[in-house]
Amino acid sequence: MKNPNLFVVSGGPGSGKTTVLNELARLGFPHVPEVARQIIQQRVKAGGTSLPWGDREAYTRLMLQRSIQSYRDHTPASRPLFSDRGIPDTLAYARMIGLRETAFIEQASWCFRYARLVFLAPAWEEIYRTDQERRQSFAEAKQTFELMAEVYGECGYEIVELPEVAPTARAQFILDKLHLRAASHSGPLKK
Repeated sequence: MKNPNLFVVSGGPGSGKTTVLNELARLGFPHVPEVARQIIQQRVKAGGTSLPWGDREAYTRLMLQRSIQSYRDHTPASRPLFSDRGIPDTLAYARMIGLRETAFIEQASWCFRYARLVFLAPAWEEIYRTDQERRQSFAEAKQTFELMAEVYGECGYEIVELPEVAPTARAQFILDKLHLRAASHSGPLKK
C-alpha cells in the first residue's frame, strides 16, 4: 500500500515533534496522533504490562498493530496529512530493545508506504523533558534519533532533519520543503 500524502514526522522522545505537528494543525494541516503514547496511557490506566518498562515485546507487537491500523484508517489521504511517527518507528524500537524476531516488522515497514520524505526531529537538549510516559535519558533520546534515521534510510525514505528552531519556524520549514501554503485552522485527527 502506498500513501504519498501521508508524511511522517518523527524523532527521538522529547524532540518537539508533537509540538510542530500541533503548529502544522493550527496552519490547516491535520495530523494523526502518536499511537505509542496512546498505548502507554491506556495500559497504565488499565494496569497492563505491555509497556516500554514492562513487557516490551508485547508492547512492540501492540505498537505495530496500532500503527498499521492507523495507517489503514488514513489511507488514502486525499490531501497532505501528517503522521506523528510511522511504522518504521516500531522497527527502530524493536532494534533498540534487542528484539530477536523483527522480520514481521521489517515486512510491514516495506508493505505500508508513506510519502518519500520523512521529517525527523533531532534530540535537542534545551527542550528535552521527561514525563509520565517519557522516561528516557537525553542520551537515550539521542541514540533513538540516530537509530530512527538509520531505519528510515534502510526502508528507502529520504530523511529531512528538522532544524533546532521555534515550532512556527519548524512548521514553515516543513511546508516549504513540501511546497505547501498554510490553510485554514484545523487540528489533530481523532480516532
